[in-house]
Amino acid sequence: MSDTSMFCFQCEQTVAGKGCTRVGVCGKPPEVSNKQDELTAALIALARASKGAAVGGATDELVMQGLFATVTNVNFDAARVDAMIAEAQAATAKLGGAPAYDPQALFHGDTDITSLRSILLLGLRGMAAYAWHAHVLGVDDPAVTAWHYKGLLEIGREHDVSGWLALIMEFGQINLKCMEILDRANTTAYGHPVPTSVATTREPGPFIVITGHDLLDLKQLLDQTAGKGINIYTHGEMLPAHGYPVLKQYPHLKGNYGTAWQNQQKEFADLPGAIFFTTNCIMPPKPSYADRVFTTSVVGFPGIAHVPDVHGGVKDFSPVIKKALALGGWKAAEAGTPLMTGFARNAVLAVADQVVGAIKAGLVKHIFLVGGCDGAKPGRNYYTEFVEKTPKDTLVLTLACGKYRFNHLDLGKIGPFPRILDMGQCNDAYSAIQVAVALAGVFKCGVNDLPLTLVLSWYEQKAVCILLTLLSLGIKNIRIGPSLPAFVSPTVLNVLVEKFGLTPITTPDADLAAILKK
Repeated sequence: MSDTSMFCFQCEQTVAGKGCTRVGVCGKPPEVSNKQDELTAALIALARASKGAAVGGATDELVMQGLFATVTNVNFDAARVDAMIAEAQAATAKLGGAPAYDPQALFHGDTDITSLRSILLLGLRGMAAYAWHAHVLGVDDPAVTAWHYKGLLEIGREHDVSGWLALIMEFGQINLKCMEILDRANTTAYGHPVPTSVATTREPGPFIVITGHDLLDLKQLLDQTAGKGINIYTHGEMLPAHGYPVLKQYPHLKGNYGTAWQNQQKEFADLPGAIFFTTNCIMPPKPSYADRVFTTSVVGFPGIAHVPDVHGGVKDFSPVIKKALALGGWKAAEAGTPLMTGFARNAVLAVADQVVGAIKAGLVKHIFLVGGCDGAKPGRNYYTEFVEKTPKDTLVLTLACGKYRFNHLDLGKIGPFPRILDMGQCNDAYSAIQVAVALAGVFKCGVNDLPLTLVLSWYEQKAVCILLTLLSLGIKNIRIGPSLPAFVSPTVLNVLVEKFGLTPITTPDADLAAILKK
């Protein structure tokens, strides 16, 4: 449209539930949005040049990082996106060149085909983020790496509806492999998470708040701040880091500060400490704290200090440390209510006999997985109310930053289990899948026959790739909200409803009644 400066409908809070056309609700300017589309088109051309096969080395890293950089709230820096476009074009030329792809074609054309193309593209962006976290820990899967190229190649091709659906289901299975390698990378490096009470008390003295998802950045930061009198606090999706045995051993990993990503402008205002963004979820920093924000990896914002990557090595966090010491930190202690985390697959499956026994004895009548992304758009209080109203003979598994809507609640216990079990970050949906599969094996039934219901909140592209994995596994009757994705057309939604029973949330009372009467 002639009055459109940009077009982006990849997140849940997009304007009017249709798309941002003048400036992103996230703060992304049209220049950056359009350059990210150009980067996507350049990566499609690169995949054409490679004929959909992995190239290896730095080119594989470029593809992962290029896709990751286009995820919501990751990179707002036009110059850095330009640099990735140039790298992609150089890599394409080195492979002998390929026909260019028009970025305008990404989100234009037949409504249903555009919807299906977008679902695959946005899922691919989410998978690239997870693949990158595993890659920096030295863990890759050739099938996952190759599928980044294949997915890009297919996005640049024409398919009918059945062809797109087949690709989307294939992608869901590949993303399961990706989540498995990230789980393996994290648990090999840091041990299997264990149930842990995490302090939210603020202690006097200099500190750094680390947010995002990357555990390697946290480990390196802990190493470099050891003995310097600097406390480290997690924020957002870094809360589950406290459950990993290797990370728990650092006495200056003090606790968790703040809640989910959308509250950071309020929670970081005038914060007397340094703030370090490892991955997505950065919001445009306010002037009151912009001077103490640092980014790394693919995260970027104009005018914000950046800690560069060191290929295969250790990043230099000295600027972050210097800023934390200069700011001085909190002057006095402030008490807080502890949070629980660490109920990942190993922790739950280690007591699987007790879980099974509780189900067989009727102590646990139903299990809910209530998790996903949090967000700023109204309607997410649904998840707080839903969990508050779950019967006392039910368990609530949770993961990702959506848990901040209710992880402070004390719902009591069922036997030895707290009724809310935090399984970890968004990628730890892999843990939930493994638990469900194990329970289905014990009860000799399918996952869909278990007393288990998934109630998911979505915001950005990592939620998309997880949903596609769940659908590819045949898991049905998932409830999703708070609103439906703008990139899912009515026709495509009907297909998902008919094939998988995917259902929009309504009200907590109505949804609980419908779930529990089955």
